[in-house]
Amino acid sequence: MPPLDRFSTQAGLYAKYRIDYPQALYDWLLARVLGRERAWDCATGNGQVAQVLAGHFARVEATDLSAQQLAQAPARPNISYQQAPAEHTPFPARYFDLITVAQAVHWFNHAAYHAEVRRVARPGAVLAEWGYTFCRTDSPALNQVLDHFHDHTSGPYWDANRSHIQDEYARIPFPFADVQRARFQVERRWTVADMLGYLRSWSATANYARQHHGADLVALVEAELRQLWGPAERLIVFPVFARAGRVE
Repeated sequence: MPPLDRFSTQAGLYAKYRIDYPQALYDWLLARVLGRERAWDCATGNGQVAQVLAGHFARVEATDLSAQQLAQAPARPNISYQQAPAEHTPFPARYFDLITVAQAVHWFNHAAYHAEVRRVARPGAVLAEWGYTFCRTDSPALNQVLDHFHDHTSGPYWDANRSHIQDEYARIPFPFADVQRARFQVERRWTVADMLGYLRSWSATANYARQHHGADLVALVEAELRQLWGPAERLIVFPVFARAGRVE
């Protein structure tokens, strides 16, 4: 059975509203990488991570299941984007110094993906996987409404794999050497329109639309969020968790 593409229908929203990652994460990661010739950003989406890696590596290969997502990625002369699953790529053996996966490894067939990592990684290459859990705002009342929407309203429409985000990949194997873990956070100043756009980028929102003839799940909470949020920007914090290991 081919891997399921969960994000093509909302690729534009994903590119506009999904967070990028802090410089501290890249500093932590790059300090461990021995070479700077080639990196693979797996499940690149709209190329957020690939764009950063391109400033540090001679060549970046970026893959994703979704052609619509890849169409949102900005071109760079040393980045090659192509459609491919994580578990089967066109790359030669022993090719990469670094492999990254941001907010996506919970969708993979982990045994097949790790076999592919071992095939294409150079000895001593670094594999890094990271993700982020649901955000906090500066308002307890807003947090309560958002949590109810995330856990209960959206709950039936999340794929089972999504639970791996909640426990920070604790149940996903990571059979590599010299494993290190770290935590970071992303802070943003968002209007209510930004939050609504982010909610509409979720896979649960897309699943709801598929099951309800295109209906908008976020419309169920929009009026309440607008009333509580007000016209101003608010501080939003996303907790980021990361792990990195060495491929031997």
